[in-house]
Amino acid sequence: MNIQGAQLAVDKWIQEHGVRYFNELTNMAQLTEEVGEVARIIARRYGEQSEKPSDKEKDLGEELADVLFVVLCLANQTGIDLQQAFDKKLDLKTKRDHDRHQNNEKLK
Repeated sequence: MNIQGAQLAVDKWIQEHGVRYFNELTNMAQLTEEVGEVARIIARRYGEQSEKPSDKEKDLGEELADVLFVVLCLANQTGIDLQQAFDKKLDLKTKRDHDRHQNNEKLK
């Protein structure tokens, strides 16, 4: 499934199960919460903090999917074609950053 298909799937889910989209501010708060959950897992699993027993059961993939779901909701409700925006961003980063990263001594 491409990004456009994912946007359509989320919109269909909202229509069939979610009643309506939460407003943009609520979804922004929800996104912040979900990103915090991802940060907690990464900080404890891959960083220097120790993992609590309750954290070991957390599924990073599931939490990343939660972030993606809310991002897709925000794109849908604000009229953003996220596939087009992503393709444009990837093209920009490719043109702008290729040599910069290739020549970065810290990455060698």
